[in-house]
Amino acid sequence: MSDAPDPPDHSPDDKPHYMGHRQRLRDRFMKGGADAMPDYELMEMVLFAAKPRGDVKPLAKDLITRFGSFAEAISADPADLKEVPGVGEGTVATLKVVREAALRLAQQQVLNRPVLSSWQALMDYCQAAQAYEKTERFRVLFLNRKNVLIADEVQQKGTVDHTPVYPREIVKRALELGATALIMVHNHPSGDPTPSRADVDMTQEVQEAGERLGITLHDHIIVSRGGTLSFKAMGYL
Repeated sequence: MSDAPDPPDHSPDDKPHYMGHRQRLRDRFMKGGADAMPDYELMEMVLFAAKPRGDVKPLAKDLITRFGSFAEAISADPADLKEVPGVGEGTVATLKVVREAALRLAQQQVLNRPVLSSWQALMDYCQAAQAYEKTERFRVLFLNRKNVLIADEVQQKGTVDHTPVYPREIVKRALELGATALIMVHNHPSGDPTPSRADVDMTQEVQEAGERLGITLHDHIIVSRGGTLSFKAMGYL
């Protein structure tokens, strides 16, 4: 579908009806913020940039209905987004820019800061970065002696229910970076953050490999659409 704006159905002196709606929505946002706005209205405001003319409320509602929420929509695969009538390259690009901006903002809340004292910010970042992925991704957060995050790296990408993880490679990378502690993060596309037996075994292997070289595994976080699970909080570490 093309994102080319519809031809004007009014004379140059007329103000199309949708312009008034757009202005009212902007005014509400500026006065009260996004907290009181439903997902489809926030989506409308994003679509204003992709589609300068026309009523985008129906498309905004279609996107929320199709994907379930604002977060799910901006995180959706581009091919899936294009299946929604009215969505073209321009709209996809706009949605992906919004998602990337949100991720970078969340990352800045934890990068180069002591993560153990800003744990909720770290959880929010991990959730935003991986919860909506269709396949498993395994990332490692590397910390220095002050527990400041010095590197955030995706180590492996897997399938819908498995990611190969190599404990020696994780420890080797920690030594290269001069890290003294780790936090592992991976997602469960199924939506259930419950760890598998393989998750538990792999975590113990990394913990043991790290301990031999003075590297501490602080936690292993599993994120999903259904929530977040901490191995440490669950007693696995």
